[in-house]
Amino acid sequence: MTFERGEGRAVWTLALTQALGYACFFYIFAALLIYWQREAWLSDGVIAAGPLLATAVSAVVAPGVGRALDRGRAVAMMAAGPVIGAAALVVLAVAEGAVGWFLGWAGLGLAQALCLYDVCFGMMIRRFGPEARGAITRVTLVAGLASTLAFPAGAWLAGEWGWRGAVWVAVGVALGVMLPLQVWAARVMARGTEAEVTARDVPRLGWGKVLRMPGFVGLAVLFSLVNLNHWMLVNHIRPMLEALAVRADLAILAAAAIGPAQVAGRLVLAGAGARLGTGAAAQVTVGALVLAPGFLLLAVVWPAAAVGFAICQGAAMGIITILRPVLVAETLGQERYGAVSGMMAIPGLAAMAVAPLIGTGLVALGGVWLMIGVGFALALTAAGALAVRR
Repeated sequence: MTFERGEGRAVWTLALTQALGYACFFYIFAALLIYWQREAWLSDGVIAAGPLLATAVSAVVAPGVGRALDRGRAVAMMAAGPVIGAAALVVLAVAEGAVGWFLGWAGLGLAQALCLYDVCFGMMIRRFGPEARGAITRVTLVAGLASTLAFPAGAWLAGEWGWRGAVWVAVGVALGVMLPLQVWAARVMARGTEAEVTARDVPRLGWGKVLRMPGFVGLAVLFSLVNLNHWMLVNHIRPMLEALAVRADLAILAAAAIGPAQVAGRLVLAGAGARLGTGAAAQVTVGALVLAPGFLLLAVVWPAAAVGFAICQGAAMGIITILRPVLVAETLGQERYGAVSGMMAIPGLAAMAVAPLIGTGLVALGGVWLMIGVGFALALTAAGALAVRR
């Protein structure tokens, strides 16, 4: 793809700021969870409800964020997100009870919706059109390392200054690094997008019209099924592998392989370029989810196969992150991408939020094999939804 002046640097800058945003606003929960639990300042149920609330807030505001994107307000949202996220982190850093905890996570959910992948990718869809996949891939290659940044940084900072000190550092990163870089890069992207200047009075797009768009329901079902499959199985990977008698060291290795597998999947997609169309890439992705439970069956007699399960899950989710905005734009058009994408995000976010709860319920009802079987059925259904789309 061809960049205008400064756009190449802007894309890589957005890649960095997205990594910082995910590290500070999303992965901070997993990175600091053990320290929150050790301090026992809140019950485990209240702690777990924090990111669930953030996801719910993101889902509620997603349509409005999409409409604002269509009206040319991407730069404003990319600026507001780090500020709101930093303010939410301040609330967490000084919180003494459940009220502060929930307020902080509600703010983080709003920040995630305003300045992370959806708005970033929407700008790229607007600017580059059918060639946006290349720019989106560049961003996700770097942003995919957010967890790799968050976990060791959170552990070191919490060890030195406590978890509150680690949260204060995240505040400084959001305001001192992420905010100025992201605003500059967003302005560069907007400069080359006519829609950012002209599309100020975009009429509201109702649910009835969106649901009647050919392909909308199929894509919404596809993304929801993928999220249910991935987050249900991956959130339970350690207890699931323990129940399958996989050694602790191999289970840890498998869990750690998910992040690098996401980056590897994106590298493969980037290397394939235009030779691998979006539809074919989607088929490969869903195929990996169908294949993944097979490695769990094999792990019963060969425990190292658990790593194969993690690689399939990680690579599939890494690729679908890139394909999602491209599939939406190709299937439903670019004219109202923001509004349509915002509405499309709601079922996917809902699936992501309830997936761990569903997994826990299935394990309680019939053990890990029931959960694995449901995950396999979800992957097969996703393959069917993709076939219907095609």
